[in-house]
Amino acid sequence: MTLNLSSRLMATAALGAMLLTAAPAFAQDAAAPAPAADTAAKPEIGDFGFDFSGMDKSVQPGDDFYAYANGTWAKDTAIPADKSNYGMFTALADLSQKRTQEILEAAKGDPNSMIGRAYAAYLDSAAVEAKGLAPIQPWLTKIRAVDKAGLPALLAEADRSGVSHFFGGYVGQDDKNPDVYIYTMFQGGIGMPDRDFYLKDGERNLKLQAAYLKHLENVLTLAGEKDAAARAKAIYDFEKQVATVHWDKNDSSDATKVYNKMTIADLTKAAPGFDWTAFIRGVGVKEDTILVAQPSALTGEAKLIADAPIGVLRDALLVRSLDGFSDVLPDAVAKEAFSFYGTALSGTPQMQERWKRAVDFTTNNLGEAVGQDYVAKYFPPETKAAMDVLVKNVLAALDARIGNLTWMQPATKVKAKKKLANFTTKIGYPDRWKDYSKLEIKADDLFGNALRSNQFAHDDNISRLGGPIRRWEWGMTPMEVNAYANFGMNEIVFPAAILQPPFFDPKADAAINYGGIGAVIGHEISHHFDDQGAKYDETGKLADWWTPADVKAFEAASKALVAQYDAYEVLPGEHLDGTFTLGENIGDLAGLTIAYDAYKKSLGGKEAPVIDGLTGDQRFFLGWAQVWRRNYREQNLSQRITTDPHSPSIQRAWVSRNLDPWYKAYNVKPGQKLYLAPKDRVRIW
Repeated sequence: MTLNLSSRLMATAALGAMLLTAAPAFAQDAAAPAPAADTAAKPEIGDFGFDFSGMDKSVQPGDDFYAYANGTWAKDTAIPADKSNYGMFTALADLSQKRTQEILEAAKGDPNSMIGRAYAAYLDSAAVEAKGLAPIQPWLTKIRAVDKAGLPALLAEADRSGVSHFFGGYVGQDDKNPDVYIYTMFQGGIGMPDRDFYLKDGERNLKLQAAYLKHLENVLTLAGEKDAAARAKAIYDFEKQVATVHWDKNDSSDATKVYNKMTIADLTKAAPGFDWTAFIRGVGVKEDTILVAQPSALTGEAKLIADAPIGVLRDALLVRSLDGFSDVLPDAVAKEAFSFYGTALSGTPQMQERWKRAVDFTTNNLGEAVGQDYVAKYFPPETKAAMDVLVKNVLAALDARIGNLTWMQPATKVKAKKKLANFTTKIGYPDRWKDYSKLEIKADDLFGNALRSNQFAHDDNISRLGGPIRRWEWGMTPMEVNAYANFGMNEIVFPAAILQPPFFDPKADAAINYGGIGAVIGHEISHHFDDQGAKYDETGKLADWWTPADVKAFEAASKALVAQYDAYEVLPGEHLDGTFTLGENIGDLAGLTIAYDAYKKSLGGKEAPVIDGLTGDQRFFLGWAQVWRRNYREQNLSQRITTDPHSPSIQRAWVSRNLDPWYKAYNVKPGQKLYLAPKDRVRIW
């Protein structure tokens, strides 16, 4: 996942580990007191939690609230050379990375420390260079020798080894029977992030297509292959054909459309030309019933695979393998992968230093082993306790809003409240840590560590089949600066690393905390009631529990929000896709709305004090805007428009234009650029 707020867990084969704590009880009529700032202790940021120096007061809030709150910061803040963007999320990620380095450095010399061995192996670049491609050669030799009959078994081995190919699969909850795990297959087979990169013209895409074609050629050359240019063109042409049969991102994000239960026999009939039984059994799935996310795409891919020369398929797998393991192979391979995926796609000028990559490698593969030390050192119990209060108040605010909705039918309100009451909230870290004892990590075998870690993750994922739902597991590590909603588990999750300034500071003013982490909490809660989350009932089951009248009213409000975001031109000629970003935009709108209610309720009927000339409402909205400080490289921003369901930071800050209290707080008038007439302000929750 990117360093941003997640809309949903679209599970992958390496889905990390998840915790169950009891959902905190929440008040129906009164909120718990706001977490009080310690008057004897100063907040980390400014006088009360907001950085005044980053504002640009020459901008009217009603013309550009993001620039008003963050304009000077944006002008004065350079993006580091090893990043595609930089802001509050990345600043905290840097802090988390540095703290983790200190933990790993202390463990590096301990032969009994698994995380120390993993970190040390990555740092030993001399050993990696000395071995060259020898560690991966046995796998490349298998690829070069495979024929069509042996391809399904080889692709199953690729799945287990962490090599992406023409489609993928993972074990997750059955959306319509969430107490059972099921294997799900999804489309694949392209090396660029989305079908649009192959199928849409325009100067930027044409440049990316040329860069990708050159990348394919360079990787084949690094693999020692001859006639690399012609063979690269054949791979590219094959992938472009695959892109034409792919579902687009909007259909692929629709929970109803991607729920297609089939037997293996059904899939074999629907997608002839490929031995699906051999592949599915090869990855370790013994069951006969599976889910297929994009059936027509697999039908098209099966035909393309059947018709393609075996040499093209082999070459595509060679490239995927070197790209997939590039970070644990010699620098020539790593730099080539970065030149396309880092620089061409995202505009990042240089790779991270090796110690940073070593930290990321270790946390990606042994996240909870590292997380135990991280939490013990950097996540105090009082932070968790203060978060419990905030979550309780935001849940209560949404409960009250549901009760007061004019568009939702009474029977549906009862069900919505029941769903809210069944929420599980996970804060900071798991209460049950992942067991890595069956994973072998060596201090002198970086490639082997990566391969065995991939195999361990795959086997662990497949082992879910037939077993109880692991409600204790987390999908993120404590070191991640992020949060997520999981529909099947009916849960919201907040790792330790995001529970820091500017998102949350127990010593800061309550308005700042509610505008920051309070709105993040609201965002994740409201995902369970957004365009996709609302399709899941209080048990996490994909079901129709709304009346037709509810659906009609919800869709009408959603269409207005789609239109609002469709109108935003982020780069010249490049607009947001309001449909693709709808779930996240609903999350921002609803999250800010209910966080505001929770803040006001926490004041106990009293007026918030004026601090440094700012009212409580003004500070609340500044707290929201501050967390979205972020500068992007143009290539990265363009890529995000195509692939990221979150709107860019400027537009996220602008969601405040739909809230009536924002207009009063900043005296926003007709004629100002962000002004919306009351009838045009989108109100959903």
